[in-house]
Amino acid sequence: MSVIKSDILIIGAGPVGLFTVFEAGLLGLKCHLIDALAKPGGQCSEIYPKKPIYDIPGMPEILAGDLVDNLLEQIKPFSPSYTLGERAEKLIKKDDGSFDVVTNTLKVHNAKVVAIAGGLGSFEPRKPPIDNIIDFEGKGVEYMIKDPNLFKQKNVVIAGGGDSALDWAIELSKIAKKITLVHRRNEFRGAVDSVEKVQKLKSNLVIDVITPSEVKELKGTNNLESIIVDFMGQKKEILTDFFIPLFGLIPKLGGLANWGLEIEKNSIVVNNSLDYQTNIPGVFAIGDINTYPGKLKLILCGFHEATLMCQTAYKIIYPNKKNILKYTTVSGIKGFDGTNKKSDNTIIKALN
Repeated sequence: MSVIKSDILIIGAGPVGLFTVFEAGLLGLKCHLIDALAKPGGQCSEIYPKKPIYDIPGMPEILAGDLVDNLLEQIKPFSPSYTLGERAEKLIKKDDGSFDVVTNTLKVHNAKVVAIAGGLGSFEPRKPPIDNIIDFEGKGVEYMIKDPNLFKQKNVVIAGGGDSALDWAIELSKIAKKITLVHRRNEFRGAVDSVEKVQKLKSNLVIDVITPSEVKELKGTNNLESIIVDFMGQKKEILTDFFIPLFGLIPKLGGLANWGLEIEKNSIVVNNSLDYQTNIPGVFAIGDINTYPGKLKLILCGFHEATLMCQTAYKIIYPNKKNILKYTTVSGIKGFDGTNKKSDNTIIKALN
């Protein structure tokens, strides 16, 4: 099996993990990111993409999803690579001082520095209390959407009332044979514009919306064939190829809890006097997943932690080189993709 190599292996592709790619890129360091979710962005993309954030410097207000889009654009010159939809399970220290990180699919990643930027931990889907749901996992039951084409010309039932359920109902309605949206309340919790789009698609008979209703049973021989919903006290059977319950995610440390890290109240203890390194040299924890005296769980604090962490990472990766801090207004941004953004220094030279 081939090994995926990088300078810094980042566990978690949320905002802090993504910004780490930028700071590492300025130092000429290549990054690879692992995330249990199917797309980058962490909670900002999966749970509250339409939620406004007010404490990002220079941004009086920005939607969480737009923040992720901006970060992805910002790191594009540094060409990060990803392993998505997989959990980091094992950490192995190699004789050469580097680390192997193995995911739940046994995919192996190697780097001299590991940065844990997992937010509140790896996310696991909140499963509905249906007795035999585990029997159909991977056989018609999906908790996240990795490849929308899987549902092309298929009958799909989506359950949930938040942004994820609404947005995927809208998106999959473009390619699915039939979309049915089931929610236990008449009111939806998602963004107003998404609710309006779903209502319009319902009026145009593109989406079937069943509320208030809950999925109670799953039926099928080898694969899922139908679901039973409780609709206003009456049982109703719906033929379907896929059932996608989108009830949010549960944060857990998962395999990280077995890495030998110092843990305090489900958070990873770090040294905040210098670089946010854990008790394992070469392994750092930044963002909401770490803890130290005076810790604030804010995205902007995670950005600061990522910046300092990358400075020490450079020293670990290149112990015989001296890194001189250069301001991007002067040095510009030299991307791995061949781009070279540089500001006009005429005014700076004139002042000097």
